[in-house]
Amino acid sequence: MIYGKEKQDNIIKKSHERSVYFGIEENRVFPKKILKGKEITNNIEKNKSFLKVASPFIDILYDFLKGSEFFIILTDKEGCILKIIGDKEVMDIANNLNMVVGAFMSENSIGTNAMGTAIKEDIPIQISEREHFIKAYHRWTCSAAPIHDINGDIIGCLNLTGDRDRVHSHTLGLVVAAVKSIENQINVDNTNKKLLETYQYMNTIVDSISSGIYVVDFRGKIKTINKAACNILGIEDKDVLDKNVENILPNWHHIFERIKNGKPYEDKEAVLNDKLIKGRYNVSATPIQIENKIIGMVIVFKEIKTVLDLVNKYSGMRAVYNFEDIIGESKEIKKVINYAKGISSSPSTVLIEGESGTGKELLAQSIHNYGDRRENSFIALNCGAIPKSLIESELFGYEDGAFTGARRGGHAGKFELANGGTLFLDEIGEMPLDMQVSLLRVLQEGYVTRVGGDKVIPVDVRIIAATNKDLKKEVEKGTFRQDLYYRLSVIPIKLPPIRERKGDLPILIKYFFRIKSIKLNKPMPHIKEDIYHNMLQYNWPGNIRELENFIENIVNLRGDSSFMLEEDFKNIEDKHNFHENNIGLLYSNKIRTLEEIEKEAIINTVNEYNRNMSQSAKALGITRATLYSKLKKYNI
Repeated sequence: MIYGKEKQDNIIKKSHERSVYFGIEENRVFPKKILKGKEITNNIEKNKSFLKVASPFIDILYDFLKGSEFFIILTDKEGCILKIIGDKEVMDIANNLNMVVGAFMSENSIGTNAMGTAIKEDIPIQISEREHFIKAYHRWTCSAAPIHDINGDIIGCLNLTGDRDRVHSHTLGLVVAAVKSIENQINVDNTNKKLLETYQYMNTIVDSISSGIYVVDFRGKIKTINKAACNILGIEDKDVLDKNVENILPNWHHIFERIKNGKPYEDKEAVLNDKLIKGRYNVSATPIQIENKIIGMVIVFKEIKTVLDLVNKYSGMRAVYNFEDIIGESKEIKKVINYAKGISSSPSTVLIEGESGTGKELLAQSIHNYGDRRENSFIALNCGAIPKSLIESELFGYEDGAFTGARRGGHAGKFELANGGTLFLDEIGEMPLDMQVSLLRVLQEGYVTRVGGDKVIPVDVRIIAATNKDLKKEVEKGTFRQDLYYRLSVIPIKLPPIRERKGDLPILIKYFFRIKSIKLNKPMPHIKEDIYHNMLQYNWPGNIRELENFIENIVNLRGDSSFMLEEDFKNIEDKHNFHENNIGLLYSNKIRTLEEIEKEAIINTVNEYNRNMSQSAKALGITRATLYSKLKKYNI
């Protein structure tokens, strides 16, 4: 800018004083410092980005000034010339003065001049004739303005130089306007760079998310999609970008209209389609808004199975078994299942009594998953596996600092975690008497108080307890409270041992051989007929757990059908009290499958009872309906 004469004179005076201090002589012609060769190349490379932005504006300015005998100079922040352009006549004069690329136009190199002083004072300035320090520049009028980056720091200078007779205040205005354009472009480029960086960051983040994500515009066109979505759907991004989302999400119109009307769309179950895959997913949609107008939406989806697996993994609070997992067709087990289904949605407490290994927790989980609380937590606590000193804090939780070793911030107990769901108390007969009192109080009052705290926390929990003891006898012995027994046994369920449901043994044996063979990646064994008979006759005091472990042991150790195992398991006779001298597996031509043995057993029994189906079914330990089903299966 053109300053008042007094201010301009003051700026020039100080600059001249600096020039003297720097040892610049008035008769000097060339700049003191000029880069050569590789130094120039390195400096140009260092300022490449700056040059790239400024050069187009310099070229436009030169086109405007062509023929006016002006030349344009661009310097870096130290005053070193990066670019010089102008008409040939004036450029020849500039070259004779060594005003070339690599020359430093700073005050300490050539004294007072528009470029050096503009950079030093950080102001636009016009310097003409004798205002220059060296006499060689007295012929010039120079207008220069510093160029700043987005932080306000000087990164260079733009200068317009011409004959002193052509001095005009508008010349500086032209330079300032060009500098503003360059600075604006720097800001735009920086914004674009940040946007690109942000885009890259977002892309990386989105691609690292295991959920499928894609963005849809208001026309239903897919604008972006992450790697997880491509993997889940078995597609490549190039196959779906800018394509209609209807091929993947048939009801996208419904979702879009819903979020346009301000209604949330979160964690909904939906079916996604693709030519290669179709499945059930958990889907959420979030609107994309610009100036309060919804222009699209972000779809996030995850396979239903993955969602449930994630919940199970991190909470450990879900029941996984259902009534369908209870193997058996005997009237004894069917009676239990039907009864348990009938009380599944009741809020009343359940007491499951049964010997070890009968499947008490399996039944408890099945009750939970069949009832009204199936969407909520299933929390299990084995009262016999936790030290007596910890049962109270496990059940009711504790506050910060309640005892030495307590978790900082406190910890919720099983009752709180099970709120709205089911709390399964296994081996309830092992609970200490003092804790029985506390448990009874919670069952009666419906709230808990954490250890070390005084806050009353209401809980809505359904209790299912289980025991392998005779609690009535424990009450008589004084080791179990009578009032708690009655509170727990509102709905008593007795799980029969295997010896009382022998009709299920063939099914259980076949089931476990198949499951264990798959699990262990072993061939399904063929067993000797007399061994199979002994397995059916044995009482299995450890019940299903003993049977399962026994079969797993056989499959695990002897999955290779090339082995002859007549003697390998002879010690099991004593262990399981079998009546035969030998027990083992024999792989030979005389061995038959379980189905073959079962078929023969049915034929022999039916013939023995003269095809009396009721007596035959009773002898086999199965229902008449099951017998008829097997007769049809084996075409007997």
